Amino acid sequence: MYKVLFVCTGNICRSPTAEGVLRKKVQYIKEKDFIFVDSAGISAWHTGEPPDQRAIETALKNGVDISSLRARKVDSDDFMNFDLIIALDSSHLRALEKMRSTLCPEDNKAHLALLMDFDPSFGVQDVPDPYFGGKEGFQFVFDMITSACDGLLEYIRERHYAG
Repeated sequence: MYKVLFVCTGNICRSPTAEGVLRKKVQYIKEKDFIFVDSAGISAWHTGEPPDQRAIETALKNGVDISSLRARKVDSDDFMNFDLIIALDSSHLRALEKMRSTLCPEDNKAHLALLMDFDPSFGVQDVPDPYFGGKEGFQFVFDMITSACDGLLEYIRERHYAG
């Protein structure tokens, strides 16, 4: 089982959207029983809460249901249990690197990456936080995440399921 964890600030906008998008993509491929997807936040502000209503509505409009997801905070076990931890922006990546260096044994297996590294066509490293904007920001973020998840899935296939 190859395990992927998406991480954003509070786990209510970007990372649950990414979790939902990748889960939807995975359900239609032959590797579906071998890829596990989850999401978490750097902070615990929203622990136990569902995604932001605008994220839920945008995802549903695009055929992805994230309404049952609940926010949680990244913990040290995630660095041992996940193969790939994907930050939605560079501040999350820095926070994850710091967490890993202070909380985890050196033999943790998680590889850290930025989501937009899997789709350089956008020309940006960070998926913007739509929280303080309107619904159009959520659609833009959904589109970015969807495109990057295609590249992520190809990355996983090439490195872990080739042949």
